[in-house]
Amino acid sequence: MPELPEVEKGARMLRAASAGRRIAVVRVLHPVYARSLPAADVDRLTGRTIVDVTRRGKHQLATLDDGSVLEIHFGMTGEWIVGSASDPVDRFARVILDFIDGSRITLADSRALGAARLHQPGADVLPDLGPEPLSPSFSADSLGDVLRRRRGPIKVALLDQGVVAGLGNIYAAEALWLARISPRARASSLSAARRTRLVRAIRDVLRRAPAARYTDRENGAQHWRVYDRAGKPCRRCGTRIARIIQGARSTYYCPKCQRA
Repeated sequence: MPELPEVEKGARMLRAASAGRRIAVVRVLHPVYARSLPAADVDRLTGRTIVDVTRRGKHQLATLDDGSVLEIHFGMTGEWIVGSASDPVDRFARVILDFIDGSRITLADSRALGAARLHQPGADVLPDLGPEPLSPSFSADSLGDVLRRRRGPIKVALLDQGVVAGLGNIYAAEALWLARISPRARASSLSAARRTRLVRAIRDVLRRAPAARYTDRENGAQHWRVYDRAGKPCRRCGTRIARIIQGARSTYYCPKCQRA
């Protein structure tokens, strides 16, 4: 799944390229996207003006002039390409929006794992989501309230969008390392002090990448603190980084720094 900074960057791109513009032509170029955005919804989109674009969790929401909402979810490989209606169509183009002023924005998705949906005015657009991790409503206390009955591991709990909206696999691993908390620790067992460290760590890793993939640049190369570093020395203590599977996702952690 995409990480929150990538989705935030996408929402900003979509807003800059589409807000205030009227849609002239909509093309859906892949059967996966045609299932989530059928021909009837394409007809409803045509001729509408995009009023604003916002983000909630990993969802990009384009509000139209009739009150309907176009929801975009990147999946693992989605991205926006901004250009003009005369540009060649990208080989991974899945949804194309041409505007009457001649501009274009293309949703490219090499693995076609994303979705585009049109919601009618007043409809419930999103599932129940937790607080945004950079908002004041996300705190050690609010995290404690939602984790109180969770007996599973903290890493799996953090990937539940009902716990915190927008946090993904990479940032959860990075934050747990920074907070010195084992990914295997029972979610309900975290003390107030450890929850405080975890909230601060989540904010730290996200703020390091406000509109792009998280990087910790070293000699011009991209380096993670712990993610995807199995067998390599911990950047804090030198112990070999371990890899386990949790919730069908890879988890990376330091067995010494992040003891259960």
